[in-house]
This record gives sequence, structure tokens and C-alpha cells, in this order.
Amino acid sequence: MNTSRALFDAHCDTISRCLVRGEALAENSGQLDLERAGRYCPYAQFFAVFQDSAKLGREAPWQAFLRQYRLFRGEMEKNARRIVHCRTLAQAREAQAQGKTAAFLSVEGAELLECSEARLEEAWRLGVRAVNLTWNHANLLSGSHREEPERGLSPAGRAFVRRMGELGMIVDVSHLSDAGFWDVAELCTGPFMASHSNAREIFFHTRNLTDGQFTAIIEHHGVAGLNFYAGFLGEKPDLDTVIAHLEHFLALGGEENVALGTDLDGCDVLPSGVSGVEDVEKLREKLLRRNYSETLVQKLFFDNLMRVVSEVCIM
Repeated sequence: MNTSRALFDAHCDTISRCLVRGEALAENSGQLDLERAGRYCPYAQFFAVFQDSAKLGREAPWQAFLRQYRLFRGEMEKNARRIVHCRTLAQAREAQAQGKTAAFLSVEGAELLECSEARLEEAWRLGVRAVNLTWNHANLLSGSHREEPERGLSPAGRAFVRRMGELGMIVDVSHLSDAGFWDVAELCTGPFMASHSNAREIFFHTRNLTDGQFTAIIEHHGVAGLNFYAGFLGEKPDLDTVIAHLEHFLALGGEENVALGTDLDGCDVLPSGVSGVEDVEKLREKLLRRNYSETLVQKLFFDNLMRVVSEVCIM
């Protein structure tokens, strides 16, 4: 298999954007669509179901989840010749053998699942394979990086994380409080991920990971996805800034544990030189020009995240 254009991205908000804008996954005015992503092969993508719970109005959180899920399923059906909803490594490999995108489904903010184990199990049956325990709002499970940051996992949060492990779902700690992060690290026996979080040492933001947190991800054989949102990268960021975060993680021993989590369609400002998914390839080209090995670049762009999927999402 030719992997010189491989890409597996851990987080985008394209489905929620398509719902709000009334646009399609095949081609749209956002930062990611299948037409532009078609340059990558193999290509896999975690599509997040996201809705700010503070803006739900009278709609129940689970109904908001189902509304986006129906859109996701409809887009899978309309574009069946080039994308397929996958749950496991085996399904992703089958999709790749057919030249199709492997679409994985995640939920950003467990409040959309009503912080309920029963809803979690329903989401698993519908094909969700990763869940952010919080978005920016604190919820029943934990504080977030922004609200109640001193609060870690509640008893309900601990039970939720344990159930995710039993089901074979990836616990996603991006947006979580620092206290919640350490509770997850204590509870998880296998890999977990920070799907779209950078290095706090390079640019201070509570959405970014401390060195200790990234080291814990290494110890659990998990991954952190480099986030392309300018607000988490630094002042006047460009692709060199993204590389600075990458190099910091590598210096901590993270060659097997850093991936891409671009946050496309969740970003209002991207690094200079990047307009959307079509420009992610520029990072690969820049790394190769800097004499990064093709093996390391392949791990960053594809292999590390797929390994986590293979180890956690076994059903």
C-alpha cells in the first residue's frame, strides 16, 4: 500500500457544521469535505458529534445527538462509493482496500449522552468509538478546563470511564480539567487520547497538555493529536509553530504517541498557509524537507492513531 499520502485525523467538527449550514459532506464551504480530502489515501477521520449544551434550548441533549447522527448516517449513504462508517481496525482496512475513507464517530461532550451509561451503550451500538468526557462546560462526570477546573471525575464519571473501557471506546481527555485528566490516567489500564491538544510548555493554554500529562499518555500507549486552531498554537502561528509543538512532544519521547487532531471546522482561525484539509499535506512536506524520516512522518500522520484504534476498539 502506498502510504505517502496517508492521513488519519483525530478530530473535526464538520458534521455539526454541515447541520448548522445546511451543507453536504461531499463539497462545502468549510474547512473539510470529501472532495478536498480525496488527495489522501489511505484516509481515516474521526467525525465528532458536537453541540454546545448551553445553546440547546428546549431540545434534549440525546435528541441533539440523534439529529446529528442521522445526518452523519445520511452522508455515509449518499457518499457510499467513497466513505464508510467504521468501528474497528479490520473495517478500516477493508475501507482502505476499496479506496474509501474510513469514518470513525466520536462525541464531544458527554452531556450529549446525558452523562448516562445507558446512553453511552446506545451510542456504542450506533457506532460511536470515542467520547470527550467534557467540552468546555463542567458536567455530571467532571469539571472541564474552563469550568470547575479543580474538580475531577465524580463517582458517575469514574463509572462512565470504566464502562467505556468495557465497551471498547477511547476516552478522550481534550477539554477535560487537569484533575479529571489525572483521574482518567489512574483509571485507564490501556490507551486513552487527547484528540486535539497541543503542548502547554510551548504555548500556555489550559486546553493544552502539560509535560506530565503527555508523559502519562506515553505511559498508557495513547496519543495526543496536534490541534491546528491558532488560539492553541501561539502568537501569529504558522506550520513552523505546529512543528514546535510536535518537536516538544518528540523530545519527551513521544514518537509513538503524537498524531494529528486538526479540529477543522471547529477553528475560526488556522495557521497561516492553511485554509483547510487540503493544506494538511504541507506539514508532511515541510517535515520531510527538514529530514524527518518517512517512518516518523507516517507514524504522525496515520499509524499512531490507528494503533490506538486497534488496541481499544476491538468490537
